[in-house]
Amino acid sequence: MTSTTTRRKSNTFYVILIAGAAALGGFLFGFDTAVINGAVAALAKTYNANSVITGLAVSLALLGSAIGAFYAGKIADRYGRVKAMVAAAVLFTISAIGSGIAFTIWDFIVWRILGGLAVGAASVIAPAYIAECSPANLRGRLGSLQQLAIVVGIFIALLCDYFIAVSAGSASSPFLFGIAAWRWMFWTEVPPAVLYGMAALMIPESPRYLVAQGREPEAANVLTKILGGNVVGKIAEIRQTVLQEREPRFSDLFTRHGGLLRIVWIGIGLSLFQQLVGINVIFYYSSVLWRAVGFSEQNSLTITVITGAVNIITTLIAIAFVDKFGRKPLLILGSIGMTVTLGTMAYVFGNAVTDAAGNPTLTGNAGIIALVAANLYVFCFGFSWGPVVWVLLGEMFNNRIRAAALSVAAAMQWIANFVVSTTFPPILQYFGLGAAYGLYTTAAAISLFFVWFFIKETKGMELEDM
Repeated sequence: MTSTTTRRKSNTFYVILIAGAAALGGFLFGFDTAVINGAVAALAKTYNANSVITGLAVSLALLGSAIGAFYAGKIADRYGRVKAMVAAAVLFTISAIGSGIAFTIWDFIVWRILGGLAVGAASVIAPAYIAECSPANLRGRLGSLQQLAIVVGIFIALLCDYFIAVSAGSASSPFLFGIAAWRWMFWTEVPPAVLYGMAALMIPESPRYLVAQGREPEAANVLTKILGGNVVGKIAEIRQTVLQEREPRFSDLFTRHGGLLRIVWIGIGLSLFQQLVGINVIFYYSSVLWRAVGFSEQNSLTITVITGAVNIITTLIAIAFVDKFGRKPLLILGSIGMTVTLGTMAYVFGNAVTDAAGNPTLTGNAGIIALVAANLYVFCFGFSWGPVVWVLLGEMFNNRIRAAALSVAAAMQWIANFVVSTTFPPILQYFGLGAAYGLYTTAAAISLFFVWFFIKETKGMELEDM
């Protein structure tokens, strides 16, 4: 093995290491948003909350995420990507502790909003940092680490919910030291939040941020570890695209005529469709959803854990193929698959028999069809719109506007997530599951045309060429 090959492998290992550390933010993003799944029913019972208040308890954190995402880019540009990650880790830790000790539904919501700020920040900083530290030939796969971390975080959160609820008997029952099980569900987030903060302190700052700050010798050291060889030319390329007389501003995202740049609208569109297809209904409400159609609490949590595992497997598939097939083909395949599977679920739930209380009951093969369709839907999302949107948002904007544009796109994603999550309980109560999944089917169908006409392939392009 030549010294050049050895050096190249060492550089690749180093890039994977620092990208993995940054992606811990994605893990907490997934963990924080999904951990409430197993606690929804217990929260409603503990605080005697109706469906509207319960929906707000789940989804108001997402408005915090929108705010965190909107300002994260500006903070990351001013203070650096690493310091922004450390701040997010602190917020994650405080939110996890506070959510578990909440005395009323209202202070619980406050603690969750605080965690939402951290989730929003992590959703912007991690993909931007990974994109800025990745060679072009690896950027798609390394960018997909963000989504892999998110789905692993979701899976681990659901697994923790499952074991805690089963061990205690239910989420409402006492667990360790006589404290309600649902409170322990939130406290399980503390260890990974602390680990994220420690990892952030150990990784280098983004070379593109360092060049923008005039710290070119430091940037050269980082680029040498990432790329190897003579990095002078690379620094010159970065300097041309990031050095400005002033700090990046959100006004950079507008045209001379006052409208948003076309590329920013496309980023917003990607973010909106990723949420409007209803994926987070599965991860926030699935245990409640399956109980509503006749499954026990334990079986509902088991199904939810299986769904989380499916999400991880499909994300690994995306990582394997995103740099080979490209971004656009995966999005198109995902849109087609989601339209078919969501349409199947809309039909099954729309034709379900209702009991005396008006709740749908799946009889015969309907339950199996719904389970298979739900997991195939997660499969289709997992290899396409889940990871690929984050890859595109991290790379599609040029260096001058990346942080600000990513902040706007991610903020819109959280707002859409809030709308979907908040409206699901009332839609379920007043119109039924069939209507809810019918709306998500429509969004999936429209997303196909959006990708076909507006998305350009970015596979293999350097960030400086965007």
